[in-house]
Amino acid sequence: MARRVVVTGSAGMLGGHLARRLVLDGHDVLGVDLRPQDDPLLTAGHRIGDVRDLPLMTEAMTGADAVVHCAGALPSYPAEQIHDLIVGGTRTVLEAGRQAGVERLVHISSTAVYGLPTLVPTPEEHPRAPVDPYTRAKAAAEELAEKYRADGMRVPILRPKTFLGPGRMGLFAMLFEWAEEGRNFPVLGSGDKRIQMFAIEDLVDAVAIVLDAPADVADDTYNLAAAEFGTLREDFQAVLDAAGHGKRVVSLPAGPALAGLRLLERSKLSPVYGRLARKLLADSYVSIDKARERLGFRPKLSNQDAILRTYAWWREHRAAGSPALSSGGATSRDAWRQGALSLAKVFF
Repeated sequence: MARRVVVTGSAGMLGGHLARRLVLDGHDVLGVDLRPQDDPLLTAGHRIGDVRDLPLMTEAMTGADAVVHCAGALPSYPAEQIHDLIVGGTRTVLEAGRQAGVERLVHISSTAVYGLPTLVPTPEEHPRAPVDPYTRAKAAAEELAEKYRADGMRVPILRPKTFLGPGRMGLFAMLFEWAEEGRNFPVLGSGDKRIQMFAIEDLVDAVAIVLDAPADVADDTYNLAAAEFGTLREDFQAVLDAAGHGKRVVSLPAGPALAGLRLLERSKLSPVYGRLARKLLADSYVSIDKARERLGFRPKLSNQDAILRTYAWWREHRAAGSPALSSGGATSRDAWRQGALSLAKVFF
């Protein structure tokens, strides 16, 4: 059944992939983003606007059957901006959805709300335990979504692990660049921790399933992640092997390396924020049993599938000199500025 769907953050990686999928499935899609839309398939249904603008969002949602709230902020943003965009934006989107009478509003959250859990696989029932401005904002946004759900709105909450695929840059761009240049790549400690990720294609599939699911099934909270995943060393080594230079993943002593990264972060000389560095030193994976059992969700791609597809996309666009590989670091589509880490290349 064709629907009218509003997608926030539609010029971003997730929002763009989702809007394209929904249009190809025959839905009437209106995308809202602060930035212009560069996908020709989506430009006609794109509106430049701020998700914190209540009158604008209410107007955009009027007559919509569903909303998918993808807009947000990156962990690397200043703390005040993270809170304003994630919490303020979510509050406005939820209220606009209520005023417009939207039937279903899908909130894209994150497994980051668990903080740095020691229980793995982490189930949905695990308490939210935020540890930094980003995780606090994501947790607060979920609390708002739950409040509107309790008041009668249908608000599915999806918690994906770090997702990647064509167009995803961020810190992965550093791995790809070093691999392409024929360098070894460092990991903190032994690199033997199991770190679960998620393919963008599978995340988009999951959102489509939630949009179609019966109301009582959709109106719940779900972890989403790859079913097949290994260690960080295995995933990074797969990229180095694909580069074809015979390079290896190299272990760094965890304690000194973590202390150095913290110093660089405080000095604004490295994009590696503290929670990211700390979570790479422990197993990090969630249970997706609930999504399997209630939604019938079956992820198709493994960690390595996702990271190698992203690397293949990066190589193709790098060879073509594509502006898609910008290094502004403002969105997940941008490569992060490596700062002082770029100087470490000479040692690898």
